[in-house]
Amino acid sequence: MSAPDKPPARSGPAAAVGWVLTVGLNVVAPILTYNILTEDHGWSEFAALLAGSAWPVLDSAIMVAWRRRIDEFAVVTLVFLVITALVSLIGAHTARALLVKDSGITGLFGLLCLATLLAPRPLMFYFGRKFATDGTPASTAWWNGMWQYEGFRSTMRTMTLVWGVAYVAEALLRVALAYALPTRTMVALSPVMIYGVLGVLGVWTAWFGKRRAAEGARRQTEAEAEAAAATA
Repeated sequence: MSAPDKPPARSGPAAAVGWVLTVGLNVVAPILTYNILTEDHGWSEFAALLAGSAWPVLDSAIMVAWRRRIDEFAVVTLVFLVITALVSLIGAHTARALLVKDSGITGLFGLLCLATLLAPRPLMFYFGRKFATDGTPASTAWWNGMWQYEGFRSTMRTMTLVWGVAYVAEALLRVALAYALPTRTMVALSPVMIYGVLGVLGVWTAWFGKRRAAEGARRQTEAEAEAAAATA
């Protein structure tokens, strides 16, 4: 992709605060809320998941007040917590049914990725902005400005496509295995598949992003050399 202006220097304190809020309110707090309410207070799965969805709402409110913009990552997290709560109400509540429901959630995420390919900007653009910047106005403006480059747009769309296809395929495979393997085996295998796919996608995304950036820098260097030769 074409090499744009370099990103602004990252603000260490702003990045640290942003990461703490993101991980704490979107990941840690909902999990703790769910576990405490279901195990210690006897809440239903639905009620506990719904209560846990308040944390991403708080994260969005903080981001709006702090940075004066809506945080798309928190919105997506909230949507999936609500979907998870609704899915928990559907059908039987056997161990196998719960495994199938878990697969449905990751499958829905994959479908969401694919659906956003039809939107003005794909989902990975917003996820990338969340994790590739420190959330300050300067770094956010830089990331938004990258969209003008065709190579960057292509990279974001390719990443979104790969994540979408991977999670749809992972969900379908887990559903099939849930009926083909003993429940005890699948209970142990399911989280390995979830985090294994996430890890592979994370490594691939980092590698692919660096590769496309290097290609863009090389093309720009060649173009500048050609322009210099033409004017000599």
